[in-house]
Amino acid sequence: MNSNPEQPIGIFDSGIGGLTVANAIHHFMPQERLIYFGDTAHLPYGDKSADAIRYYCLRISKFLLEQNCKMIVIACNSASSAAYDMLLDFFEGKALFVNVVDPLVNAVIKKDYRNVGVIATKATINSSIYRNKIKTLNQKVKVNQLATPLLAPMIEEGFYSGNISKSVIENYLSHSDLDNIDSLLLACTHYPLIKNEINEYYKGKVDILDSTDVVKDEVYRILSEENLLAKKRQGEDSFYVSDFTNSFEQTAKNFYGEELKLEAMHIW
Repeated sequence: MNSNPEQPIGIFDSGIGGLTVANAIHHFMPQERLIYFGDTAHLPYGDKSADAIRYYCLRISKFLLEQNCKMIVIACNSASSAAYDMLLDFFEGKALFVNVVDPLVNAVIKKDYRNVGVIATKATINSSIYRNKIKTLNQKVKVNQLATPLLAPMIEEGFYSGNISKSVIENYLSHSDLDNIDSLLLACTHYPLIKNEINEYYKGKVDILDSTDVVKDEVYRILSEENLLAKKRQGEDSFYVSDFTNSFEQTAKNFYGEELKLEAMHIW
C-alpha cells in the first residue's frame, strides 16, 4: 500500500458525474492532489450488468494504482454497489477504498430518520444496497426506493434548471413510492446539480442528502487515521476520460464548477 502522504487521491466514475465529489474533496482538502478518471466510453453504468461494471472498475483501479494513488474513491453509486467489496478483496493491502454508499447510509442512521426515500439509477436500485445497509443498522427505518433513469442522461446533456428538468423531476418525486418521506438520498453523483430544484419541490419539508455532503468527510477521516493527509500539494490535478469529445469538456465544467482540462486515456 502506498504510504506516502504526498501521493494523489484517485477518483473514478462511469462518466463525469463524479466530478461533483471530486470538487467537494478539492475544496475541503486543497492540499491534496487528485487524479480523476471518467469512463465516458462505457457510460452510463446504471444500465450495465454487475459483471460488466466490475470489469470496468478493476481496470480503472489498476490504472489509478499505477499512478501511485494512496486512496481510490469510487465516485459512482452503481460502481459502489456492484464492485466495492470485490475491489477490497482484489486489491487487499494495496490501496484504501472509499465508496459513496456507506457515508450516506451512516448519515441516515446518525440523523435518526424514519422514512427515507432513495432515488438512483436502475443498477443501484436493483441492488437494494441502500435498503439492505440501512436495515442492517436499524430495522425500524422505512426505505422507499425509486429508479429515476432519465435524470442522469438529462443532466449529462445540460438539461437542468429549466422547464424540461422541472417536469421530469416533479414526475418522479410525485410517485407514490416517495409519499411521506422525511429525507431523500440523491444516490447518484449527477444529482447534486438538481438539488436546488428538488429542494424547491419539497419546499424545505424533506431533508435532501447527497454524496458531496458526506464523502469528503469520510475521505478526510480515513486519511487522518492512516496518517496519510498531505501537507502540501505536489503538482496539478489530472482529469482523464476513456473517450473524449468537446461536449464532455463543457459538461465537465458544469459538474466541477471550475475550468478543467480533460485528457483522453485509452486504458482498455
